Amino acid sequence: MKRKKKEIIFYGITIVSCLLAITVIVIAALLIYDRLHQISENDAVEVSADLPEITYSEEEVNLMLAEAVANTENSTRIEVSDAILSEIQFGLESGQTVVDTLRPLYPGHIVVVSNGQFHFVPIRDDLKQHNLLQENLQILENGELQYVENGEVVSHKGIDVSRYQGNIDWNKVAAAGVEYAFIRVGVRGYGAEGNIALDEKFEQNIQGATAAGIKVGVYFFSQAINEEEAAEEAEIVLEAISGYNVTYPIVYDVEKTSKSDGRMNQISVEERTRVARVFIDKIKEAGYTPMIYSNMEMWSVLIDMASFEDVEKWFAYYGTNLYFPYEYAIWQYSDTGRIDGINADVDLNISFKEW
Repeated sequence: MKRKKKEIIFYGITIVSCLLAITVIVIAALLIYDRLHQISENDAVEVSADLPEITYSEEEVNLMLAEAVANTENSTRIEVSDAILSEIQFGLESGQTVVDTLRPLYPGHIVVVSNGQFHFVPIRDDLKQHNLLQENLQILENGELQYVENGEVVSHKGIDVSRYQGNIDWNKVAAAGVEYAFIRVGVRGYGAEGNIALDEKFEQNIQGATAAGIKVGVYFFSQAINEEEAAEEAEIVLEAISGYNVTYPIVYDVEKTSKSDGRMNQISVEERTRVARVFIDKIKEAGYTPMIYSNMEMWSVLIDMASFEDVEKWFAYYGTNLYFPYEYAIWQYSDTGRIDGINADVDLNISFKEW
């Protein structure tokens, strides 16, 4: 009995602690909401490139949390909508991340976490935005996505592969409805040397996909930190695809890596933008369609998206909501897909156009 009483007390304390933590997070989120709302009211202008991005460092968040705790002692100091409060609390209690809970509250901003900071990036009306509708996006029983207009599927099913997918039966992949595949040509290493390694399955994959009637594009995982290295990567890709019928885009894969020695992590937005532009222009000059692959963090805060309005975009976002507002041709929506003919997880994509 004593043990049961101790367990009951323990669980009671845990529940109370969780509720207090949720309350603090909710009020802190509302403080951010209030501040952004005040800014938008003060500006009262069309969103453009001139509006500032808003960020909160860990220290600032801690101060806001302290303020939130103080405000719980005197609720009259905070006037908030019950609807907003309920929405935040429901999101947190249902297991959503803080960033996913905050996003619906700031329709004029992209909310993204980068380098330990929450960024509230104004959505720019001067950049091309997509016209996709959430209600047209269908989730199939196997978890795959397709986009429908007037009862007709208008999206196209694709994958991207590298050596990590092992030996692929491309005829089975084609029979599974895959229309196109992006094949990795190679990578540049993370370390100071930045050595380039060709993907050991590139030749096998591009030949197998082509023979099975699957359209192909290619990509290179870059860690270039200057214009010379970007040009070198483009030349390697162009040499690798010589003699193959590559009709889909040639992709510059620009990502911030989780590795401490990630080379591209260390350069500025301006340098990263300039480096990417060199690769893109080299591919375009060779007569191919260039494309940039990246995620929400990269597009929002780590590269100048306005510099690539003329370039096709491949957007990586693992979810089913059309949150990102800007135009993109291909959406990588999962990295844990399963396709007949591939005995490993594979990235799944849908495209909204063909090449």
